[in-house]
Amino acid sequence: MTVQTVATASSADTARARIRALIISGDLEPGSRLRERDLSQALNVSRVPVREALQQLEAEGFIDTSPRRGATVKQITLRDVNELFDVRLSLEVLAARLAAQASARGESSSRLRQMMNRAEEATQGHDHTQIPLSNTALHAEIVSMGANSLLECSMKPLLGRMQWLFTLTGNRDPQIACAEHLSLCQAIYDGKADLAAALAFSHVELGRVPSLQCLSGRLPER
Repeated sequence: MTVQTVATASSADTARARIRALIISGDLEPGSRLRERDLSQALNVSRVPVREALQQLEAEGFIDTSPRRGATVKQITLRDVNELFDVRLSLEVLAARLAAQASARGESSSRLRQMMNRAEEATQGHDHTQIPLSNTALHAEIVSMGANSLLECSMKPLLGRMQWLFTLTGNRDPQIACAEHLSLCQAIYDGKADLAAALAFSHVELGRVPSLQCLSGRLPER
């Protein structure tokens, strides 16, 4: 891999992260046109990494492309949210089980403790900008702790959508999620795989109806 290729890949990753953040924050609204030239000027990068970033964001479910309109910000629907919960019920339960098994083998949980502390600090400080970021990072670390590369690849595109969901439902009581996260993490620290899996299932499923209720009337059905 040449230096130029590495630089382009790095620029594409940076562009993807910045565009995704603008979509999640609502600065780029659903249906907004995403023109390569405008984005390259705004992000101060060439059009090649922007083009790659848009392709990656389409794969992650953040944008749609069509021959007539080009790239546009995806309109997330209640059906999309419900499907996200369905997938999380399988993958995050497995992630919690694997993380607890890793802890039982004596592998370090220090980074997970750090992520939990940050999430708790954001919650207690009512930092509504940081809460979705720290909660997403916490879920990502649980996945990483299990050291299953296929699971990590499967979860990677979902984590961005989870952050999007957490941001859209930011008016829900964050204390509830924080308490559930604390219980889940404690089960992982203790190496209790069955309990961690059960708590992960409960955490995801208990968030489904409140999230859909929060978004009802704000998002289209499908």
